[in-house]
Amino acid sequence: MAIGGYHNRIARVNLTTGKIWYEPLNEEWVHKYIGARGLGVRYVFEAGPTVQPFSEENLLCIMLGPLSGTEAKMSGRLAIVTKSPLTGTVVDSHMGGWTAAKLKWAGLDGLIFEGRSSKPVYAYVENGEVTIKDASDIWGLSTQETVRAMRIRHGEDVSVMTIGPAGENLVRFANFLNEDWRAAGRGGTGAVAGWKRLKCVVIKGDKDMQPKPPDREKWKAADKKALATIMDEANITSPRKGGLSVYGTNVLMNIVGSMGALPSWNSKLTSFMRNGVALYESISGEHIKETILVNDPTCHACPVACKKEVEVKEGKYKVHMESYEYESAWALGANCGTDNRDAVALMIAFANDYGLDTIELGNVLSMFMEATERGLFDGEGLTWGDADGQLETIRKLTYRVGIGDVLAEGTWHAAKAFGVPELAMSVKGQAIPAYDPRGLKGMGIAYATSNRGACHLRAYTPASEILGIPYKTDPLEWKGKGELTKLLQDVHAVSDSFNICKFSAFAEGVEEYLEQFNAMTGLEYTAEELLRCGERVYNLERYYNNLAGFREGSDYLPERFLKEPSTMPGSEGHVCELDLMLEEYYKARGWENGVVPKSKLEELGIP
Repeated sequence: MAIGGYHNRIARVNLTTGKIWYEPLNEEWVHKYIGARGLGVRYVFEAGPTVQPFSEENLLCIMLGPLSGTEAKMSGRLAIVTKSPLTGTVVDSHMGGWTAAKLKWAGLDGLIFEGRSSKPVYAYVENGEVTIKDASDIWGLSTQETVRAMRIRHGEDVSVMTIGPAGENLVRFANFLNEDWRAAGRGGTGAVAGWKRLKCVVIKGDKDMQPKPPDREKWKAADKKALATIMDEANITSPRKGGLSVYGTNVLMNIVGSMGALPSWNSKLTSFMRNGVALYESISGEHIKETILVNDPTCHACPVACKKEVEVKEGKYKVHMESYEYESAWALGANCGTDNRDAVALMIAFANDYGLDTIELGNVLSMFMEATERGLFDGEGLTWGDADGQLETIRKLTYRVGIGDVLAEGTWHAAKAFGVPELAMSVKGQAIPAYDPRGLKGMGIAYATSNRGACHLRAYTPASEILGIPYKTDPLEWKGKGELTKLLQDVHAVSDSFNICKFSAFAEGVEEYLEQFNAMTGLEYTAEELLRCGERVYNLERYYNNLAGFREGSDYLPERFLKEPSTMPGSEGHVCELDLMLEEYYKARGWENGVVPKSKLEELGIP
């Protein structure tokens, strides 16, 4: 396969038998699904939509795209694709930092694990080869302890992506983290690795193995244009010019809070305010920068530097960690009624060390808090704003101690076990991120129709509703949001398959993506063909879910968003008009009440 950007080499590992073999990429699949997310979903589809997440048949795919680890700006991304133990859907979760670059420089386009080891193991990757090694001595270590142990053993220049104790104990929302504190956060990929007894993947790369574009001058022109767009001083929404570089993702806290679109106290309110006081300011990016910020690290080939390393030097919440992200600060702060800046930092560090998805974690804690408020527990509950109680509950959950054993199943499953499923702010079993669909209507249809459960990254509609990208829409207007969501889902499926950071979309559009893809691969796709690939990826995911049992009526929102009007400034009186948006969305997609018809499958050449 003579296509630039790929090594044309996939490593496959059967953890049951210990067999390792290598195979070229399926060229037809590459043309249809590009790589990373798209290609990973195609492999997982081949294993069968009815496999159980905790089974030898379920695949754990670590996949790169044609731009991953290249000179392309913001290309330090990889995708982990599997069947989720949290939702039962297909899931792809993405990791930044330098791991993707090191894996590409190690001569592979992806790693696919099947089976289950009889003992803890880890994978060592170098020069296009994979070796499986005994991990018994590192089983039980935290993520960062594992990173340190592997760097002592294999050298400081290796990248280590690892699960923590949460993955080992099959917490259904456990994740992978790497040495850069970058997480493949959502969907329970770490739990799948834990079940397979795969502790970590250690990668030694050689930059001389970085793929080179076939036409150097064509690539330089495309790359120069992309960089100029990202750095454009006249574009206030560009990731470099805008607040991402200055405040990180947490630049959103004050903005979304003031709009009445910040879910707080388990989404009972749409902003983190009490008696007219904006409590969200204490955990905002601006306040963090003014008080505890110590560094602005960056990922491979990224000029934005949105990561914010912080240090709390005194007090019982003393911690040095990276990064004080918007979603994490919201989930463990505003959503739990906790406005203690330092305690939230320590909670994020706990979650990262244990290997937990902070979004799901904050939701399961806030659901537990509201259930406690309703008087469901006697002596083992958790009250709003109890930071010390949160820290202790995070530990119990990680090790499945007492009530933690139930909470480890995730927000939806735990709420159902407690007899209060209505308190789970979840879709398809996955909890919502930091946007309330009563104040940002596009997020309502995006959550409901996300193929991996409630998610802001399938279609980041706030880009349009707040920043005017790709065009400006009213955050409190439902009309047009179905069509907008379909467009963004397809575009993001493309960027996830390249694999480049979604923040690139604050500046770049399909034109810039197309020029980089064609220059790196040597292909001659049109914009329409590229978007068709994104549409095909999204429809393949939906078809997988349909076959897995997610059919009519699977696109929904918690009743709270539909029937309890916002009482906060910016969105007061609003609910989310989901049914109206769904009608518009299904028409744009050509689906029948959430199910992909045979005609659409044939039109897109699926599978």
